[in-house]
Amino acid sequence: MSEEQFPVSPRASNIEYAIRDVVVPALELEKQGHEILKLNIGDPIAYPGLPTPQHMVDAYIQALQDGKNGYSHSYGLPELRAAIARDESRKGWNAKPSDVYVCHGVTEALQILFASVLTEGDKVLAPGPHYPPYMAYPQMYGAQTVEYKLQPNNGWKIDLEDIEAKMDSSVRLLVLINPNNPCGSVAGQEEIEQLLSIARKWPNCMVVADEIYDGLDFTGLQRSVASLSNDVPVISLNGVSKVYYAPGWRIGYLSIHDPTHRLLNVRDGIERMLRSRLCASTPAQYGYLCGLESDRSWMNAYAEKVVEQRDVCVERISRIEGLEVQSSGGAFYMFVRLLDEKWANDDKQFVLDLLHEEHVLVVHGSGFSPELGKGHFRIVYLPDVDVLNEAFNRIESFLVRHRASSPSIRR
Repeated sequence: MSEEQFPVSPRASNIEYAIRDVVVPALELEKQGHEILKLNIGDPIAYPGLPTPQHMVDAYIQALQDGKNGYSHSYGLPELRAAIARDESRKGWNAKPSDVYVCHGVTEALQILFASVLTEGDKVLAPGPHYPPYMAYPQMYGAQTVEYKLQPNNGWKIDLEDIEAKMDSSVRLLVLINPNNPCGSVAGQEEIEQLLSIARKWPNCMVVADEIYDGLDFTGLQRSVASLSNDVPVISLNGVSKVYYAPGWRIGYLSIHDPTHRLLNVRDGIERMLRSRLCASTPAQYGYLCGLESDRSWMNAYAEKVVEQRDVCVERISRIEGLEVQSSGGAFYMFVRLLDEKWANDDKQFVLDLLHEEHVLVVHGSGFSPELGKGHFRIVYLPDVDVLNEAFNRIESFLVRHRASSPSIRR
């Protein structure tokens, strides 16, 4: 006799995280002995040639050996907060250590921020396509995410008119992910200033600047949003995961730029939330501190490797019938358009069929936005060139094989 199942909260059952959800069938194939070419997750450590810098690893280990593995201050190590504040100030605004709060990565920073700001009926206005937690988490607090459009035929630039049309008094957070995940686009100073001019019209709205990929800007256009605002409150998000190639350390931060002193209550809420969950990993904070205070010239060689791999992807895609892409300006992602109607209408099926038939793992675009991401798939161009070329050989073979049964390609 089967027992009645306990009910699950809609907060959990409604969450989807496409980037990791597609890993489940890939793991099943691996159990069967198949080798999967993984272009799905933005984890630099999952690919050879981009290790966490040794001096940071040594600092992490030294902290452990020195017994620095107890609880830290709930807001972060004072010396790390000071180093982050100096780093933010170099970007053009006067950050103080007290403006910085260290979290378990940017994902926890988002959860803390949403919990501290959002109430029933509030809205988060975020780009579409977007990083999945921007859609998943606000609903936990009775809020909803509304997507504003990025322009797929114009370098995924921000559709400022769409933002203007969707702003109202219930929008509490206006999000900019720059460089963008999943599209790899980079917003420059003019776009950012126009976005701030829209936010300025709504006194209850603050801007969330997700800048976790700011050191992976290959255009020279990226600017700190906080540095360009003298009146609109800005919450900046950043951390060790991407630019410092240490994603598993789970150290990120949020910094508060409050030029007109309107976020005192929000700051109090953030601090209460942080105290309630104790602290971020102490030895990992020391590793990040070392990265911030040490010479960063090593980043140049890493960036050159990433750009080389990006260019290989653009060149290969340009020669594959049925695919189209605009070159990425930052981060390490590319959002590829599917031209065949068969797949354009069901990009998730494309991803699953490609995985099962060719053992190449990518992420369906609709996982980053059911409406604004459909008909695309995201690739990560962190693998070595040989792996990328083999993956594109398999993708091309897959498309050729299926084109015979579905010869409809859109332009």
